[in-house]
Parts: sequence; structure tokens; C-alpha cells
Amino acid sequence: RHVPTKVVVIDGKYYAQINSLTNSTYSVIWHPLEFKDITDHWAKEAVNDMGSRMIISGTGNDKFEPDRDITRAEFAAIIVRALGLKPGTGGNPFTDVSSNVWYCDYVKTATEYKLISGYGNGKFGPNDKLTREQAVTIIARAMNITGLKVQFANGEMTKLLAGFSDAAKLDDYAKNSIAACIKAGIVSGRDGNLIAPNDNITRAEVAEIVRRLLQKSGLI
Repeated sequence: RHVPTKVVVIDGKYYAQINSLTNSTYSVIWHPLEFKDITDHWAKEAVNDMGSRMIISGTGNDKFEPDRDITRAEFAAIIVRALGLKPGTGGNPFTDVSSNVWYCDYVKTATEYKLISGYGNGKFGPNDKLTREQAVTIIARAMNITGLKVQFANGEMTKLLAGFSDAAKLDDYAKNSIAACIKAGIVSGRDGNLIAPNDNITRAEVAEIVRRLLQKSGLI
């Protein structure tokens, strides 16, 4: 499985700097990948980079479908892969995630590392679409794992959010997470000054913010 890796040059020699949360055996591979349906897409670089790192996968026939909404199960798998975590760690607390579905082990690990928590009624809603504020909340939790720290001066969080015309639509639980991701440079608005918190997040947007998380954390 993928672990976050950065190529560095020391005294003219190239080294792979592997950033793993566990001890294991590693191998450096070259796995370039380009999806056919993102040639002119704004997220082309991020999508191909995350695909080449085996963090995201296509939908068949060398296609990625960048503008399709992502599901909660798909996002759980992507964030687990991005952080280099081992699928299947921990238990499965959700009644709507059966043990034989492809995403079960990813949901287990995402729960174990407190990246996801479900709806609070024993349900995860794996096939539900993921909203932008839900996605950013999970990214902010991932920042705790990568060690990317963000601190706010008095009133700074309110000022950051005030720059977006739809900030009033944010749910209270997501405000801190969204402000943290904005300050860290992981998240930017749609159409300049819209957070669009309740809109579904697309596969392309997920590739972009996950890549920024790893870059800002110094992991790739």
C-alpha cells in the first residue's frame, strides 16, 4: 500500500523520504498514471499525482470522472490510503457497513484513527454523498495525524470565515475545521468567495484537497 513519500536530494544523490506511522518493509516504485478524461480539467495535476501514488483510483477504462460527487465510503478509503494507514485496523461500529463490502476495512481504520464518526445513530451512510463541510472536517482531523498545526489569534477565525459570502450557512461543528483548513492553505472557496458547505464535494476537489494536505504537511 502507499505511504507518503517525498524525493529529496542530498549531496547530489536522490533519496526517498518515507513518512510512515508504523515500522514496516518499504519499496520505492515508479507508477505514473494519466486518466483520459481529465486532459483539460483544472485538477489534472492533482488527480494524476494522487492516481500515480495509488491514493485514488479510476472508474474503469482509464477514466476518473472528476466532476462526479464522491461517496462517504470512497472518501474514507482515500483518506486512509493518503495517510498510509493499514486497512482493517480496529472494529466496525456501524450497522450499515457489512463485513464483505470493499470499503469495510477502510471504514474500520478511519474510525480507529478518529477520522470518521458516522451519524451518531450507529449508521455511517457509506453510499451517501459527502458534503464539502463534512469532507473538510475529516481533513482537519487528518491534520492532527500529520502534525500540521494551525493556531488562531483572537478573532482570526471569525475574520477568515467572514471573507466568504455564505459563511452563515456553516454548521457550528464545521467552523473550526474549515477555518483551520483555509488558514493552512488546504481549502479555498468555490467561485472565489463561496465555501458552499452543503454542496456535495466532487472527486476532483477531493484529489486536490488531499494532495494539499500531504504537501502542506511536508509528506510529499
